[in-house]
Amino acid sequence: MLEIPDYPFQAYIFDCDGTLVDSMPRHYEAWLASLKLHNAPFEFTEEFFYARAGVREQDVVIELNALHGSTVDPDAVAESKVEMFLKIIPQMEAIKPVADFARSLEGKFPMAVASGSEEIIVRGCLAASGLLHLFPTIVTPAYVKRGKPAPDMFLLAAEKMGVDPKECLVLEDGQAGIVAAEAAGMQWAFVPRTLRG
Repeated sequence: MLEIPDYPFQAYIFDCDGTLVDSMPRHYEAWLASLKLHNAPFEFTEEFFYARAGVREQDVVIELNALHGSTVDPDAVAESKVEMFLKIIPQMEAIKPVADFARSLEGKFPMAVASGSEEIIVRGCLAASGLLHLFPTIVTPAYVKRGKPAPDMFLLAAEKMGVDPKECLVLEDGQAGIVAAEAAGMQWAFVPRTLRG
C-alpha cells in the first residue's frame, strides 16, 4: 500500500524507476549485460543493485571498482547500459498505485520527476507508461554536481517548481533517494517493491 504522510504539501517530487515505472528488473538485466560486455571481474548481485537504486550508473561502477580493486570504465558501462535499455523502453508499464496518485494531483499541484537515470531514459519510460504529460519538470544527474544520495536534484526540482523544499513530498523506492530527501529537508513516502506488478 502507498502511504502518504498527512500534511498539506504544496508540491510532489517522484523518482522514476521503481517508483512511477516498473523498470527496475529491466535495468538489472541491462546492467548485467553491460558489465559482461566490459569484462567486469566481479559479481553484480540483485541485492547490491537494489541497494543502489537511484544512484548514477558511473558512481555505482566507481564503488564496485573500489570494492574489487578493478578498473572497469564507468562511462563505457553506463553508455552500453543506456543503449541496451533504450531498446526495451516500449515495454515499460506504470506502477499503478503511484501513477494513479500522480494522476489525482494533475492540475492541482506542481509535480516533478528527479531520477538517477539519464533524461532520455526517464522521458522514454514516462512516455511508454503514459505519464510524461504530468511532469513538466524533470531533473537528472546531468543538471547537478552530485546525484542521490546528495540532496541536489530534489532541491533543484523544488526551485524549478517555485516551492519551498520543506513543502515538498518525495516519493521514492530507493534508500539513496530517501537519504537525499531528508538532506533536502523534505518529507518522503516509500514505494515498496510489493506495489509492482
